[in-house]
Amino acid sequence: MPALLNGQAPPSAPERLIKAIVFTVMCLAVLIPFLAVFATSVAPREQISAAGGLVLLPRGIDLTAYKAIFSGGVVTRALGVSVFVTVVGTGLSLLVSCLLAYAISRSHFVLARPVLMVVLIGMLFSPGIIPVYLVVKQTGLLNSLWALILPTMVSGFNVIVLRSFFQGIPEELTESATIDGASEWTIFSRIVMPLSKAVLAVIGLFYAVGYWNSFFSALLYIDDAAKWPMQLVLRTYVVNDAAMGQADIGLEQMPPQSSLQMAILVVSMVPILIVYPFLQRHFAKGVLTGAVKG
Repeated sequence: MPALLNGQAPPSAPERLIKAIVFTVMCLAVLIPFLAVFATSVAPREQISAAGGLVLLPRGIDLTAYKAIFSGGVVTRALGVSVFVTVVGTGLSLLVSCLLAYAISRSHFVLARPVLMVVLIGMLFSPGIIPVYLVVKQTGLLNSLWALILPTMVSGFNVIVLRSFFQGIPEELTESATIDGASEWTIFSRIVMPLSKAVLAVIGLFYAVGYWNSFFSALLYIDDAAKWPMQLVLRTYVVNDAAMGQADIGLEQMPPQSSLQMAILVVSMVPILIVYPFLQRHFAKGVLTGAVKG
């Protein structure tokens, strides 16, 4: 009888069948809600009314809800705000985190250990909502999109992962560049960063998902509905079940509320679902390398 490397016999046919059934049930438990959300967003009005607001298999395609979303109104503005916050925030977060992580990864940097301790303390002890709100207020960021970016721009965990990865880069590369007269900025931009594409993709995904899914910062700092991000609109009209009127969308003919809510939910999920497959091949490599090395 063939055996596995750990000395155990391979699973029998009934065991494999049970595992396949369990795996299939788990996949269906994840996929069916997504299918129901998408089906409801494109189902005809009559079918949504007959089904009580949730459809699993649509009898036809009606894109009125998506036309309402992309023809103007609060959802269109919120989508633009979320794209701006995610793109700009991710870029700034990556830049600042990489610079900080590279500085504290250099053994000859005098303040490397004190700065590292500050980063670790920031990970362990949170300042709390009220002190952060007061800082945002005193700096004049209230009701500004920068309030959604600057307070959460640097993550201590991501900085530690980047630092570990940078320390794993062979010192011979940086030493030879230094002998050739390269400055620290040249070493960072032309040697370290090109070698760090895997971990940068992972950390960038972490930051992007955080910015895209964030709604609590907007709830605290943004009073103007025109500056709401997508997740706050999602919370208002889907989670809290607030009714949308003609002033909130760009069409005179109102689609069903259930269809609008599900369409908003689909639009809020699609960007991350599109980006993730392109970064998936870097995910395991970037996280494991950054966590193990150093």
